[in-house]
Amino acid sequence: MAFTFITFVGFTILVAVISYLKTKGDDQTTADGYFLAGRGLPGFVIAGSLLLTNLSAEQLVGTNGQTWFVGMSPMAFEIVAAPCCIVLALWAAPRYLKSGITTIPQLIGLRFGRSTKLWFSIAYIILYLVVQIPVILYSGSLVFENIFHVSDMFGLSTFGAVVVLCIIISVVGSIYAIFGGLKAVAVSDTVNGVGLLIGGFMIPFFALHVLGNLAGHDGLAIVDGFKYLVQNYPEKLNSIGRLNAEAPEVPWITVFTGLIFLGLQSWCTHQSFIQRVLAAENLKEAQKGALYCAFLKIIGFMYLALPGVIAYAMFEIQGSQVDMMDAAYPQLVTQVIPAPLMGFFAAVMFGAILSSFNSVLNSVNTMFTMDIYKEYINPSASEDHLVKVGKNIGIVFAVATTIVGPMVYFFPAGLKTFLDSFVMLIGLPVLSAVFGGFFFKYLPQYAAKLIMVFHVICYGGFLLLSPSYALFGAGDGTIHYLYAILILWPIELLIMAFLNNRNKKAHPELQAWTQEDVHAVDLTPWKYGKVCAVAIVICCIIVYAAFSPLGFGA
Repeated sequence: MAFTFITFVGFTILVAVISYLKTKGDDQTTADGYFLAGRGLPGFVIAGSLLLTNLSAEQLVGTNGQTWFVGMSPMAFEIVAAPCCIVLALWAAPRYLKSGITTIPQLIGLRFGRSTKLWFSIAYIILYLVVQIPVILYSGSLVFENIFHVSDMFGLSTFGAVVVLCIIISVVGSIYAIFGGLKAVAVSDTVNGVGLLIGGFMIPFFALHVLGNLAGHDGLAIVDGFKYLVQNYPEKLNSIGRLNAEAPEVPWITVFTGLIFLGLQSWCTHQSFIQRVLAAENLKEAQKGALYCAFLKIIGFMYLALPGVIAYAMFEIQGSQVDMMDAAYPQLVTQVIPAPLMGFFAAVMFGAILSSFNSVLNSVNTMFTMDIYKEYINPSASEDHLVKVGKNIGIVFAVATTIVGPMVYFFPAGLKTFLDSFVMLIGLPVLSAVFGGFFFKYLPQYAAKLIMVFHVICYGGFLLLSPSYALFGAGDGTIHYLYAILILWPIELLIMAFLNNRNKKAHPELQAWTQEDVHAVDLTPWKYGKVCAVAIVICCIIVYAAFSPLGFGA
């Protein structure tokens, strides 16, 4: 245990020292310097920060738990992220950098007016503070409690351990997000990203080795473990979900529709992701970062999906199946990781938790400071004053979410799934406003507000009434939330197309909206961007074919 603790602290301190050395000479007295890392991030840092912003302990535990339960279909969330990163690199990034924006609501404000910007800023901030950050804190603390039994070590109740861990995560994450600015967050993400790839990839190989031994191998244990999976659990290795599947299984048709829409919202309009791209030193580096991240997401199934299936096979042999999804990955980790490496793995997990927390906290600070404080409270505020406001409000937000985070412990078990799908209550109207704003040049300024109201009513109603539906439902008659997204987003775009055409006819003198180039960075694209995009699509097809009835899932 002592060695585990020493290696955990050692790697965590190493990340902090590297982040400090990389940022100590930076000018953080300006808004660009603090919120956008001085618009100087290179591609590999953007890729690492994008990966770690997206990846959290909740995903490691949650997605592997889902694959333990339903097989490989949830790996779609990883694979579909890759083409969405292509859209980010080749379509969204050039437009965002051309406007020189700091936040996505700022872009919406340029297109639809000042009041619309306020609407979306407030909606995003509430979503982050009430849903995302508390869930990150709670799920992260629960992961550490499940794997390392903090309550037993210190004689606490489970809730007491969750409270202590939430405070620790919040304090350490806030140091990066509030006092280090975006660059400190991005650098720490990159270092933790390297650790995560090493630590994450250890798990399936160690697990296959253990499975091979349990299955009575006669050759290389890792190879025999995989052979045992293919021969005995091909249905678990099939990523093609049923059409009438319930969450967490992913219906195959939604991979090309609803899941793509969800992915576009996450990778192309989510503030905490986009802020990394906005901080690129030029378009070339922004595109490199997004496309490098796409490759990393394709191989993500190795540590985010496959271990869950291995866990199922292992527990079946042992006769010790866990009772709930979220217990599968922690149980697997404690069985397969050699004791000397447990501290390193703990540090990697801690880094993933911190990354998600400090990334979202940094983004919510940015939106409040730039979209609300500067716009409505103190328009004449100096750059230095804006940085101070960002730091002060960051402390307030961190304290507030730390109080809310442990309260998730008392929520009903099913609420976690509701909270995950709840993100789309705001996310999809943002996607409609951004993409529709660029596609339709004659939209009236009220269009984005109308879409938001329409979506909140329709999707909110779906979330409340879905359990009572029987149509398309499996088991108890529920409908997968990806079907709701599949239907709603095309409808919202059609409404925008109608408003666009009507406004154009009603006002023939109206000029088409054009985007202004503020010359914030060099917009020369990466010459290998399209070649890289083709290679990414080919890799996606190969991985899906491998985990299908054509391959291991036969």
